[in-house]
Amino acid sequence: MKTRLARHWISGSMIGLTYLAAVLATLPLLLILAHLIRKGAASLSLSFFTHMPGPVGETGGGMANAIVGTLILISIACAIGLPIGIGAGIYLSEKRSMPLAQSVRFLSDVLNGLPSIVMGIFAWTLLVRPVGHFSALAGGGALGAMMIPLVTRTTEEMLRVVPTSLREAALALGYPRWRTSLSVVVRTALAGIATGALVAVARIAGETAPLLFTALGNQFWSTSLREPIAALPLQIFAYAISAYDEWHAQAWAGALVLISIVLVISLAARVVTRSKFGAPVD
Repeated sequence: MKTRLARHWISGSMIGLTYLAAVLATLPLLLILAHLIRKGAASLSLSFFTHMPGPVGETGGGMANAIVGTLILISIACAIGLPIGIGAGIYLSEKRSMPLAQSVRFLSDVLNGLPSIVMGIFAWTLLVRPVGHFSALAGGGALGAMMIPLVTRTTEEMLRVVPTSLREAALALGYPRWRTSLSVVVRTALAGIATGALVAVARIAGETAPLLFTALGNQFWSTSLREPIAALPLQIFAYAISAYDEWHAQAWAGALVLISIVLVISLAARVVTRSKFGAPVD
């Protein structure tokens, strides 16, 4: 009887600890959101999304150019990072034991832990210094390079989950190997691949250091890919270190918008993981 009671106490304690760990894991996000809403919600208005930044010392203005610039940079990064990352992930899955695949896998793991400022310096050396000016293309290229290793490893892991019997069945029916990989294996793991891609987008959306060395920022309206471009992380950084209270309030509002973008992308990743029958994938 005592042994059974002790087991119940231990089981209840462990379950309680897991609930506590889950609460502690989400608590920082909830605190950040609450703080950003408290500090930045008052500065959000229609003009914040439609107007340009105001002159120094004047109230009002917005971050329309930075919001559009962020979307442009993310689009460039996706155009560069997703095809390369997904293609590399398919190669690693199909040729997992080859020496080249093992080297690519190891280097991808190393790049995943590379500090973003190092990637920014590398992108400046490779993309900015040779042409002599900052640009949106350089900024998008730096962000795209940061996406590649994460998308590569996520794609490989999702493809490895696909049962081998599906691949063997397709090959037995006469499908060539390349068509089996694309039409059967990749299609089966498409939801997981899309999730990894959206997680990579969410990661690079708030990066500041690479953009300081590549996109630089722009106080004016510019959508040219060959010129410096504004971005929310850069605008938030510039306003946060300023000496003006109005700019501090704008920085909080920009941070709230930026984290909202990341949350929307993360929610989209969650929706993508739902099966075609509507049941969530655990």
